[in-house]
Amino acid sequence: MAESPVTSSFLRSVPHSPGVYLIKDAGGRMLYVGKARDLRQRLASYRGAEARKFSKTAVMLKKAVTVETILTATEKEALILEASLIKKHKPRYNIILRDDKNYPYIKVTVNESWPRLVVSRRRRKDGARYFGPYSAASAMRETLTLVRELFPLRTCKGTSLKNRTRPCLNHQMGKCLAPCCGLADRQEYLENVGKIIRVLEGHRRERTGWLEKKMRSAAAGQEFEKAAHFRDRLSSLNKTLEKQVIAAGHHRDQDIFGLVRQGLAAAVSVVFVRDGLVSGQQSYFFESPLGDEVEILGECLGQFYGEDRYVPAEILLSHKLANYELLEEWLTEQRGAMVRLKTPQRGNSAELVQMAIRNAEQVFADEDKKERSRRALLKAVAGALKLSGLPRVVECLDISNIGGKQAVGSLVCFKDGEPFKKGYRHYRIRGGDTPDDYGMIREVLIRRLEPGKAGKMPDLLLIDGGKGQLNIAVEVLRESGREGQIELAALAKEKEDEGEKLFRPGRKNPLKLPVHSPVLLFLMKVRDESHRFGITFHRRLRRKDTLKSELDKVPGIGPARRRVLLKTFGSIKRIRTATVEELAAADGIGPELAQVIFDGMK
Repeated sequence: MAESPVTSSFLRSVPHSPGVYLIKDAGGRMLYVGKARDLRQRLASYRGAEARKFSKTAVMLKKAVTVETILTATEKEALILEASLIKKHKPRYNIILRDDKNYPYIKVTVNESWPRLVVSRRRRKDGARYFGPYSAASAMRETLTLVRELFPLRTCKGTSLKNRTRPCLNHQMGKCLAPCCGLADRQEYLENVGKIIRVLEGHRRERTGWLEKKMRSAAAGQEFEKAAHFRDRLSSLNKTLEKQVIAAGHHRDQDIFGLVRQGLAAAVSVVFVRDGLVSGQQSYFFESPLGDEVEILGECLGQFYGEDRYVPAEILLSHKLANYELLEEWLTEQRGAMVRLKTPQRGNSAELVQMAIRNAEQVFADEDKKERSRRALLKAVAGALKLSGLPRVVECLDISNIGGKQAVGSLVCFKDGEPFKKGYRHYRIRGGDTPDDYGMIREVLIRRLEPGKAGKMPDLLLIDGGKGQLNIAVEVLRESGREGQIELAALAKEKEDEGEKLFRPGRKNPLKLPVHSPVLLFLMKVRDESHRFGITFHRRLRRKDTLKSELDKVPGIGPARRRVLLKTFGSIKRIRTATVEELAAADGIGPELAQVIFDGMK
């Protein structure tokens, strides 16, 4: 084992002060970021890391070369700095909450004169009312549709109204009160806003009572279609508004964290309680995190609550944290009001914690199921293509061009059956503008296999094309000395109802897999992802060249002014239709250059 960078001489230079430490490898890459009340004491604990129960710390220290420290005035500053550095550098051995922005909120813009109802992925301190997060986005959108039908608000963008001479189609459909045309009664509009807020707050009797009343009224008047409509909406509302479960007989907001560890892996589940009702949950899985349960849970809290994350008044935890008072102080600042961290042992709160723990246990069951499914798929691929081993890493090459112009090669990577975005690559073709598909494939593969830059090789390299494209790949592997090291296959798109054709080296005729074969569907998924990735990049290049050619013909317009114009007007079309006065108002343009642009864009 290499000598640990945490030596006795190094420790003597580290003060007994709060701060953050950064562990790096030989290439200067960040391996781990940690915080400590006493930096010297914390770093000294790494010297006995190989004797710990969970050995990932020892594995990390084998790669560690340097340790840097940043002193802070207080332990709370260290907590904030640690979270910031983890978010910025995403160190390999830290816990990363990768999907903390996935769940949407419903936002009521009560900070605007004519409020709107919108979906937001971030909760900001902008004066608006936020509800959520909602773990089921589809159910949330059903709720939005329902609420908008019952209580129409404007749907136009912008914080302020744009005066119109005639109302939009939404008003004609009864989905907007048309305040932009002066047709809305402000009192009625604000009453609708209040009713929406009451519905989203989860007041059960209010939200179902008026729908039941409307349903019965319609049925009594023999308007059965209308009654059925209200019946369906009532059912939808009960289903979608947070799958209501009475939490604890109170009307408080709570987040409940449950952590479970099995072997080296850990899972954390967060259950959301809003206005005393369980509104959903969010789970995270970590394969082999550093530290014990208390350290893992504390690091999760530090990352989970950021600037745009709603902080409830009460947070329940499955494990009592060593620095809970410090976290309470920090979260209170985030919320702007008192926040309490609790580890309940009995009562309704303890039952909620057990609910979070059961959700965390379910994560392990789901991960085990996914792992078995992935392994079965890879075995099926290996069997169908007669591979020498499991194709755990699959890469696919696709070429995108128009008549050879702006040609790009795209390589996507799948690991264990799932997209691995860090392995995605783009290549701008250097070998001329002629439409030579074989030459382009050869160029990209040579660059991919270039010694010193190749990195980890795939188990299976899939080519988008037929037998000719496959033969080019075989030649390049032979020339590079990698023949036999990488399995090859080519997948040709369906033509004239012949089905997808799968080609393998040394085989004259293509493999014909059943249309609904999981193996074929997986390979098509990889191929289509490569095509999407390449087309997206190709379009971006074309758009960039179009913008460049349009503006570069105007004297006095360089990259900086081009960016200013596009940022100000949003598109070439708007620049072309702008007046001289509007152009002159843009930063750094002025009246003389504005006239030149006006004349040059005509």
